Amino acid sequence: MTFHSLLVGMIDAALTLCVLGMAAIGVSFLVLVARFLYDQARGHRALPDAPPLGDADLPHVVLQIPCFNERHVVEGALRAAAQLDYPKDKLHIQLLDDSTDETSGIAEAVVQELKAQGFDVLHLQREDRSGFKAGACAQGLKLSDAPFVAMLDIDFRPPTDWLRLAIPVIVADPRAGFVQARCEFANYRKNWLTRVQGLILDGHFMIEQRSRASLGWLFQFNGTGGVWRRAAIDSVGGWLDYSLTEDLDLTIRTALAGWHGRFLETPAIPGQMPEGMRDWRRQQRRWSNGFIQVAQRTIGPLWAAPWTLAQRLAAVALVLHQVFFPLCAAAIVLTLVGALAHLSFAPYIPLLACVAALTTAVVVGMTLPPYLALGRGPLWLYFATMAILPPLFIYLAVANAPKIISTARGRVEQFKRTPKIEH
Repeated sequence: MTFHSLLVGMIDAALTLCVLGMAAIGVSFLVLVARFLYDQARGHRALPDAPPLGDADLPHVVLQIPCFNERHVVEGALRAAAQLDYPKDKLHIQLLDDSTDETSGIAEAVVQELKAQGFDVLHLQREDRSGFKAGACAQGLKLSDAPFVAMLDIDFRPPTDWLRLAIPVIVADPRAGFVQARCEFANYRKNWLTRVQGLILDGHFMIEQRSRASLGWLFQFNGTGGVWRRAAIDSVGGWLDYSLTEDLDLTIRTALAGWHGRFLETPAIPGQMPEGMRDWRRQQRRWSNGFIQVAQRTIGPLWAAPWTLAQRLAAVALVLHQVFFPLCAAAIVLTLVGALAHLSFAPYIPLLACVAALTTAVVVGMTLPPYLALGRGPLWLYFATMAILPPLFIYLAVANAPKIISTARGRVEQFKRTPKIEH
């Protein structure tokens, strides 16, 4: 065997492994698509059955709103929290403010106004940002004994009945650690990038989150638009700050402790998504790196959990799906190098055709059903937007793969906020 043939064989074997890895991730999403379609055909209920609670039976809730240099949206966040239809004496609002700019002054003026109106609002300012969001949330919990913890990112504006609908669901299920609402996005139609993100995020909430919950599989708390049971948080030692996705870490630790999540399709809670490529890439990089950090700690415990094989496979697929990006980047490089070694792309055409077919099935399956179910617009606009997704993900894979690999090797990243404006 010549050195050239050995090199070509190694390249082809590595490429095949990358493609098989991506295919496994793709198939895991197609399983969720099938479940979504099955539930739709059976007449899925958007809101789980739970007896409504009168004011006297509603529990105390602490609503945490983390904040860092958000002068454009902090006032709207506080006023939206105050407009929630919930007894004033049982709603305890915490603005967890780590800001270093004029945000704190703006917030304090609104806080004092709301206090004068009878709202219980705490403006918590720490001396440093240790632990970032996880650290702020943990500090806030030390100052409250409320049995339920609602969470909103600073740019989310919940409908007034959000807690009225969510609290009965978690109260009625004693082993529900959290209830997660579907998120909407107020700037969905801002530009081509927000429309693409809208397709992705609708697929995430309507298909991935909803189907995982329906199947009884692990699904993540998204860090906003949800309500935690305080006992679930306390049972696993509270928030940890080793990861950029502290919400995923807490989800997994509570699941391993016997808690589960519930998903609410309605009411949807509108927030914002990045409107520029740089901010979107930074957000995606943060999520990818955070997933890798969590995966390194939890793959073993998840596989050893006393669950069914399907539940364990689904849990591992959840924490590892971000591996798609380095696999995709590696596959691109290996294809180019292999074509040079073969002096032709011809040997890879069948493999590339299979990748293209599976990619199309996953992209359409994850985005078209939610687009139709939510009435997002005409089909021509869907297909025009959908066509941007594959090249955009290839770009993201190439741009983020080095950072993901360095994170897997132990590199620690700082939390970088995504700029927001009031819409």
